[in-house]
Amino acid sequence: MNWLITFAGAVLVSVVLRDVFHTLWHPTRHGGLSRLVMTALWRLSSRRPLRRGPSGLAGPVAMVVVVAVWALTAVVGWALVYWPHMPQAFTYASGLRPGEHADFPDALYVSLVHISTLGLGDIAPAEGWLRILAPVEAIVGFALLSATVAWTLGIYPALARRRALALRISHLARTRPATEQIDADAGAAILDGLAGAVSVVSVDFQQYAESYYFHDGDGRTSLARQITWALNLADQAASARHPDVRLSAAVLRAALDDLAAILDERFLHTGGRAREVFASFASDHGRHAGGGA
Repeated sequence: MNWLITFAGAVLVSVVLRDVFHTLWHPTRHGGLSRLVMTALWRLSSRRPLRRGPSGLAGPVAMVVVVAVWALTAVVGWALVYWPHMPQAFTYASGLRPGEHADFPDALYVSLVHISTLGLGDIAPAEGWLRILAPVEAIVGFALLSATVAWTLGIYPALARRRALALRISHLARTRPATEQIDADAGAAILDGLAGAVSVVSVDFQQYAESYYFHDGDGRTSLARQITWALNLADQAASARHPDVRLSAAVLRAALDDLAAILDERFLHTGGRAREVFASFASDHGRHAGGGA
């Protein structure tokens, strides 16, 4: 029975490490625990009007909750590893009676001390394999902290790139360029720039899938609202006489199709074409597709 409890603790620790790996370090996957938490909080916040606090804070709060779930699960997992071997496999500071400090709360205390790298030493492992595991837990705790910092530093630049693209599309939409204006070298350059920015955002959604669960605030910086206008621009430019403009329009349309495929595969699951996916994207973010405002 003791080894079964220890095994259960090892499984919990493995689940956390796997989830951290797939969330932060595997660019084409997303952790199961983290995705479950973020999706649940996103759906819960979506029941409230967009401009109220709960919706706008859904992404940051979800990240905090995910990190808390990781830490709590890891602490409980290591505590389950230690608990069956207390007090006989541990040494206690003078003044502590081993028999009175061998319950599960004491194992949680030992786990918290090690994962936080405090190293108080009042209760310390004495057996060889436990003396090795305790520093390993400290390493895991330090890695979890470092991973959380790296996650934060990575996701906010991705959000900035997404909002910059939306604002660029909004600038173009407000000028309402005619087909004759696009049918020039400058038009081809504009389309190429948009295609490149869309490709970058597509990669961001793959590598930082959690960024989907962040609202973009003002309508002009909301990609969910503006992206359909880029699709309209690509269709408009496809009928241009300039061959470079037609080529750039085709490249932009391909980039938009790829973005729609990523959004649909990972988040929306509509099974529709790009325009339908972008409409669902706008609806999921509390916006109306079309842009230009």
